Amino acid sequence: MTSTLLSNVRLIDPDAGTETEGALLIGADGRIAALGALTGVTAETVIDGNGLCLAPGIIDIGVKVCEPGERHKESFGTAGAAAAAGGVTTIVTRPDTDPAIDNPETLEFVSRRAREDCAVNVLHMAALTKGRAGREMTEIGFLMDAGAVAFTDCDRVVTETKVLTRALTYAKSSGALVLGHIQEPGLTKGACATSGKFATLKGLPSVSPMAERMGLDRDISLIEMTGVKYHFDQVTTARALPALERAKQNGLDVTAGVSIHHLTLNEYDVADYRTFFKVKPPLRAEDDRQAVVEAVASGLIDIISSMHTPQDEESKRLPFEEAASGAVALETLLPAAMRLVHAGDLSLPVLFRALSLNPAKRLGLPCGRLEVGAPADLVLFDPDAPFVLDRFSLRSKSKNTPFDSARMQGRVKATFVAGRAVFGDLS
Repeated sequence: MTSTLLSNVRLIDPDAGTETEGALLIGADGRIAALGALTGVTAETVIDGNGLCLAPGIIDIGVKVCEPGERHKESFGTAGAAAAAGGVTTIVTRPDTDPAIDNPETLEFVSRRAREDCAVNVLHMAALTKGRAGREMTEIGFLMDAGAVAFTDCDRVVTETKVLTRALTYAKSSGALVLGHIQEPGLTKGACATSGKFATLKGLPSVSPMAERMGLDRDISLIEMTGVKYHFDQVTTARALPALERAKQNGLDVTAGVSIHHLTLNEYDVADYRTFFKVKPPLRAEDDRQAVVEAVASGLIDIISSMHTPQDEESKRLPFEEAASGAVALETLLPAAMRLVHAGDLSLPVLFRALSLNPAKRLGLPCGRLEVGAPADLVLFDPDAPFVLDRFSLRSKSKNTPFDSARMQGRVKATFVAGRAVFGDLS
């Protein structure tokens, strides 16, 4: 590998909270060697950034890659290509596969497949309970030894509180991070919309936003009891935010995330039963969306993720109640997030704090920042480039995006992983 100088770029530094003109030098070791107003610096390869933005690569927590079991929906090869095209340099996969990633052998299989086929860094989460059934905890210690970076049952909420308490206690003793889906399962069962006038008008089974608050309150109590490191995968309602704030103020080791869909869409986007807008939890009211955007801006919500969930046409082309939940978002994460920047809700450094820096901090990774010695996992992008999204141009195997035919701004020009270009034509 040779040294590369990216000159004439806008450096987006989420740690310092700054956006400055300058250059960045990638060393032959794949790490950032220098950055700033560089003069007299030479490199074997020089790339003129033409005033584009250069930021730490996105670290996306909660990506579903459908190996094993449903490779026809998404493989590590296609997920890696989509991630690279979207400026995502590290994906953290979910264990809700078929079978679930709940033992070291399955984890070793997907780790090998990722190393063989994926263009970007891949980290893996494992199931918290066996089969994600909520009855018996997995072998957390063995799974950590096999490379699991966190534990979650995804959208299957553990209802047996004693089982969950034991799992959290063991996770605490092992130093493991646990992710929770904070919905009260009894209330959310069968629901596909948020309760209110829209759901009533459309005749859709709905759930109150309080179901999220109730799930959050329960988990906060268990976190306080066990002292475990915990990340709420999606906080999507205004009613949950005060409880989250109190938990942080009380010193609990908690962080929170939100999906890009809940930040940029609301319940009215479902319109006449458009199933590509069916996600879990369901899209919320506009007041909730605005409150969550403000929470990201203030830092109360730490992380923005894609919650990339591939579904095939057969599972989406059904009546709204019967259709599968989820949307692909690896390639649309950044341009969708740019809506918040162009609307004045977030600055670029604040956006990349949630997309890159905070995920890296939560997982203890050295990337996600622009500093000398950090891995040169970078995204070069034009924040203003307009385009109309065609879902069939997406590199994911599945095309279930709610942004099909949407007017968007923000195009990735190049993506670097450890200093090596994995996307973009830089000739």
